[in-house]
Amino acid sequence: MPAEPYPETIPVPASVRFPVELEPPEGFCPEEPASWPRIDGRLEWVGGRLLYMPPCGGIQQGVSVSVVTILGQWQEERPDFFVGGNEAGMILGKDVRGAEGAVWRRDAVLPLIGRYIRVPPILAVEVGGREEGEPELRAKAQWYLAHGVAVVWLVLPKSRDVLVVTAGGESRHRPGERLPPPPALPGLEPAVERFFRQLPPAS
Repeated sequence: MPAEPYPETIPVPASVRFPVELEPPEGFCPEEPASWPRIDGRLEWVGGRLLYMPPCGGIQQGVSVSVVTILGQWQEERPDFFVGGNEAGMILGKDVRGAEGAVWRRDAVLPLIGRYIRVPPILAVEVGGREEGEPELRAKAQWYLAHGVAVVWLVLPKSRDVLVVTAGGESRHRPGERLPPPPALPGLEPAVERFFRQLPPAS
C-alpha cells in the first residue's frame, strides 16, 4: 500500500535550500515504488537519505516536456532503444534517482515491470530549475557517471544552453548548435534551441 502523506507540515523560510531530507515513513522500502510517500513534489533516495524537492515550476516543466519529445521522436525510428521520462526512476547501486529523460537499449530493460529499472541508461538528461542550478546538476552528473551512465545532458533554461558531460570531459552548446551524438545513440543530435521552444524569447 502507498505510504500515507506526512500528517504534519510546517512552513519554512523561502531561502531554504533544497533538497530537504525527509524521515522515511513506516514500511518504506526504496526498491518498492508503492512504499514511497504520496506527496506533492519529487523524491529521490540517495546515500541512505530520502530527499524532497518541490514540484517543477513552469519553465522547468516546459523544458522537460521538450526533452521527452526530442528523445521520443528520435526513438520512433529506433525500436532497439527504450526512452524513459516523467522522472524516469532507476536504482543504481543503492540509490534511487529520477531523471527528466533517459535512454536505454531495449534489450537491457526487458521485461518491463512496475519497479525501477536497475540498469544504468546510456544517456541521462537533467533540467535545471529554481532549486537545482548548474552547480547542483554538475554534482548529479558526476553521480550518474560514477554509476555507469555514459553521457549526461544538463539542460539549463536560465542560460539557454546544454552542457554535455562524459567521463572524457564536457562541452557547452548554445542555440544555433547541435549536440554531439553519443556514440551508442546514432542520430541523436538535436538542435539546442529545440529544448527551449516553449519558453518566451530570451531577453
